[in-house]
Amino acid sequence: MTGLPIAVVGASAAGLAAAETLRRSGWRGPLTLIGDEPHLPYDRPPLSKQLLHGAWAPEKLLLRTTDQLAPLDLDLRLGTRATGLDVATRTLTLDDGTELACAGVIIATGVAARTLPGADRIAGVHTLRTLDDALALRSRLAKGGAPGSEGVAAGGRGLRLVIVGNGVLGCEAAAVARELGHDVTLVGIEATPMAAAVGTEVGELLAEEHRARGVRLVTGAVAGFETAPADPADGGDPRVTAVRLAEGAAPSGGAPGGSGETAPGGGRLLPADLVLVAIGSRPAVEWLDDPALDTGDGLRCDAYCAAAPGIYAAGDVARWDHPVHGRPLRFEHRMNATEQGMAAARNLLAELAPSAPAGAEEAAPAQERRPFAPVPYFWSDQYAVKIQAYGLTAGADRVETTVVDRAERRVLALYGRDGSAVGVLIAGLPPRQVRALRAVVAAPLPWEEARERIAAATAPG
Repeated sequence: MTGLPIAVVGASAAGLAAAETLRRSGWRGPLTLIGDEPHLPYDRPPLSKQLLHGAWAPEKLLLRTTDQLAPLDLDLRLGTRATGLDVATRTLTLDDGTELACAGVIIATGVAARTLPGADRIAGVHTLRTLDDALALRSRLAKGGAPGSEGVAAGGRGLRLVIVGNGVLGCEAAAVARELGHDVTLVGIEATPMAAAVGTEVGELLAEEHRARGVRLVTGAVAGFETAPADPADGGDPRVTAVRLAEGAAPSGGAPGGSGETAPGGGRLLPADLVLVAIGSRPAVEWLDDPALDTGDGLRCDAYCAAAPGIYAAGDVARWDHPVHGRPLRFEHRMNATEQGMAAARNLLAELAPSAPAGAEEAAPAQERRPFAPVPYFWSDQYAVKIQAYGLTAGADRVETTVVDRAERRVLALYGRDGSAVGVLIAGLPPRQVRALRAVVAAPLPWEEARERIAAATAPG
């Protein structure tokens, strides 16, 4: 093969989908896949569920094995970070000093975990974004809290785990930790868990489930950490002993004994053997410093996922013009990553095809670019509750929630914006009804029409 490569930056679900689609759609030229982690592309949703629980081995998360990747004939560069991109020449700079001129670039670098000041220098304070993050946290949870213990299952006492952040990730990790027998306190600046993603009423149902399972819920901001002196066993870092809350933090229900102590100067202390910081993420765009790119809240793209000529983006990092909803959107959801990776690859090839030299070996068949217009989908598993949502649930100005069975956490919620229904959430309903509800919010519908269609889709019989 000759000519310039197409480079996919990010060995993620979106990046893998893009690489496979490029080959499947006819690209025969060089194809480079760059990933800053040393691992083959893997699935991230199980990190806070099956992997953290210990039910899955790391190998089960792999999206493709080495043998399965072989037919793609990739120039696979794992453990390599992109540090710059010259948009005009489509030249990538890598952390090993390599400058890679490209025919086209697809950016699928995802997001990075947000943290708190100084947290990275305190033993026992974790984030949960990568496979290595999850394995480190799983190892600590498995050891339990008793000195010399082989774990909670072997008779060790549960750890006092404080989770900072009551969004989706924090709630999922709290559920896993409680199932493993640990003492869990969930702290959030919002009084209701996951309220930003699902609304207050659905969030309250989830709060009830967590309280029933013994999770303490605390509302407030974290002001810092209390630590014990550095121990060589912890790499010389001080070890966390408590989370220090800002003044005004208050319990919002849960197991008894969660009041904590009072910190010097005010505020409360939540004793902690282990802390998980789950306060959200930031798009991984800090390496993109070319002024031709808009990197405010992700990499800004048009409806075709193009950020600039020959430069496309996919997955959590991309903020693109959704042609149905008529505004720029960015989704940190697994299904979107795969679908957008495929769309970006096809559209890049459509752009490159007219400029390919006649008879070029790497040229792909001519095609037309198409706007990327998915129906967003996300799910969350917490205890026996499975939440599924289609469309847009965050940022709604109207939410109508029907609690079908409170004890069983069966619920249906409709989300609206500017007079139209734009999202629907389901928990505990039959699969047939779940599938039917997707069509209701495939495009914004007038509110009353959507209500009628939902009633018909969920009618008995």
